[in-house]
Amino acid sequence: MSLMFRLMVTMLGGMVKADLHGKVETLVLAPPVKIYQLISDVTRMGEWSPECYRCEWLGGVAAPAVGARFKGHNRRGWRRWAVPCRVTAVEPGRAFAFETIPGGQVQTMWRYELEPAEGGTILQESFQVLWYTRGLIRLFGGSQRRLAQMEEGVRQTLGRIKAAAEAR
Repeated sequence: MSLMFRLMVTMLGGMVKADLHGKVETLVLAPPVKIYQLISDVTRMGEWSPECYRCEWLGGVAAPAVGARFKGHNRRGWRRWAVPCRVTAVEPGRAFAFETIPGGQVQTMWRYELEPAEGGTILQESFQVLWYTRGLIRLFGGSQRRLAQMEEGVRQTLGRIKAAAEAR
């Protein structure tokens, strides 16, 4: 953990261990491979997410691979922040996952799973927040409010992915 990151965390009230998690799923009338192509292209995340408006691959990477890094640019109201991420699962047609790693510390794990179903695919998105800072969680209105915001964001994200995948 870098000195700068430790200083920032200290200024924001310190790290608080968390176990905020959520999961949402929807039936998408498209094959798993098509949906996987959408969710694994992180440069399109801004099309799906109401909070993450842009992602960019880092280090010359242009496609998902386990260990590949990218940066997500987020906003909620007047708040803006960017966070480095690392891909943790690449299973075409089955799963795509990544974790946010501010200061090199895994903070939030995100996972998409695809399961073939009659007429399409069950698409599931889940997240688990491992820690947050006291100051930032207060800005979001507390941990339960933040959890509700994240769950609503996942519902919106899945709805937008569904619409794109089902479009002819």
